[in-house]
Amino acid sequence: MTTSATDGTRSGLTESATASEGATASVADRSEFGFEIGAVLPEGGRTGTIRTPHGDIATPAFIPVGTKATVKAVKPEDVDALGADAVLANAYHLYLQPGAEIVDEAGGLGAFMNWPGPTFTDSGGFQVMSLGVGSKKVLTTEFAGSNRADLQTVDREQRLANVDEDGVTFRSHLNGDIHRFTPEVSMQVQHQLGADIIFAFDELTMLTNTRGYQVESLERTRRWAERCVAEHFRLTEERSHRPYQALFGVLQGAQYEDLRRKAARDLGAMDFDGFGIGGALEKENLGTIVGWVCEELPEEKPRHLLGISEPDDLFAAIRRGADTFDCVSPSRVARNAAVYSRDGRYNISGARYKRDWQPIDPECSCYTCTHYSRAYLHHLWKAKEMLFSTLCTIHNEHFIVGLVADIRAAITDDRYDELEADVMGRYYAKKK
Repeated sequence: MTTSATDGTRSGLTESATASEGATASVADRSEFGFEIGAVLPEGGRTGTIRTPHGDIATPAFIPVGTKATVKAVKPEDVDALGADAVLANAYHLYLQPGAEIVDEAGGLGAFMNWPGPTFTDSGGFQVMSLGVGSKKVLTTEFAGSNRADLQTVDREQRLANVDEDGVTFRSHLNGDIHRFTPEVSMQVQHQLGADIIFAFDELTMLTNTRGYQVESLERTRRWAERCVAEHFRLTEERSHRPYQALFGVLQGAQYEDLRRKAARDLGAMDFDGFGIGGALEKENLGTIVGWVCEELPEEKPRHLLGISEPDDLFAAIRRGADTFDCVSPSRVARNAAVYSRDGRYNISGARYKRDWQPIDPECSCYTCTHYSRAYLHHLWKAKEMLFSTLCTIHNEHFIVGLVADIRAAITDDRYDELEADVMGRYYAKKK
């Protein structure tokens, strides 16, 4: 099925509410969702528990990404066994295939993919823009500084996504069909997908945008956030047969402190259940930016950092107050032979591992490391066997999920600095 670029509908999705029509939180029973704070670091980091209709999430927590309702190459049972509390799927991809209405008929995302625990879906905003323009979420200083031309100078005919005040018109990366996402459509899609935590529709900007465009976009995202809240509570009332879905607002503002703080104050005053920290940024500024927004956001609501999984980024963000994280990287790099260890990431396709009988990481307790050698995994890679992706993905996801669990315990035990020094000293030793 294809959406017209002008009618904004697909499979029964309609533009049926605006912020001015005033659906409010009073229509929703929110008792199934909550957040409790535990131990707190001096810089704002904390442990906690997010309560959802499908179970609790102990925070800080890493949330593996199952883009199309599957963490690639592994069963949901494997994801549960490696220690993950929740998974995140992508609204854009599930909207295109198989269609949100199919997932709704199955009873929601968890039932559809046989995952019993909490689920997240992102709004589709990142994919609509990144697949249309080729942007990246995190850019290096070198690239970011090379060209700060306004995104709007890109030839519109060469782009797969175009933004206006009402929403985004985009072409499917699958077949080129034209579709349209608005705040209302994103809410409708995500309510049909039925995840426990969903995100407001926002406009992704890049570091190559001018400050003027960042300001304009930030205001547009604020207006879209208001429309998302209104539509969310309208749908919550209409779909009262489904469990309550928590709505998180998404904070943009690139690397500008005043814009980031403004976004946090603006969205923090709205009726969101939590917040997502998104947008383009330079790696070395990640902790600083997280600190800016967490200083402005309501302390009692959870904060999710979108698209982060590297150990140094996790430590920096958790210290400044981020509670949950998602990233496709652990599974993606696993399928390309890159595996994590306490002593850094390495590529197991190298010839040196042909007769290496150690596990990927001798200190790891995951299923892969307790059953298989580097030599066997090297063989699977060379033989192009599918099992390679399964075993390496299990290990990589377990490594990152476990690292964040160790950080959580370290906050509780007042040894965060000690753990960070130990982990960072070993993991990045070869880069010194």
